[in-house]
Amino acid sequence: MNDRDKLSSYIEYMSLGIEIAAALAVPILLGYWLDGYFGIQPWLLLTGCLVGIINIFILIFKLNERLNKK
Repeated sequence: MNDRDKLSSYIEYMSLGIEIAAALAVPILLGYWLDGYFGIQPWLLLTGCLVGIINIFILIFKLNERLNKK
């Protein structure tokens, strides 16, 4: 494996980590902000947590399909 293949592999795994982190963090932060805006703590934050967890499961299933094709 040459350096270019290693770099490509590192970038692929790094982008996967960023995608997972964003799939969880964005709904949670949005729920937190909306809770403060509407003043109905903690319901939208909890909804954001649930949406984030569902997003991660969807990403895992998509990754599984992609890796099984290879």
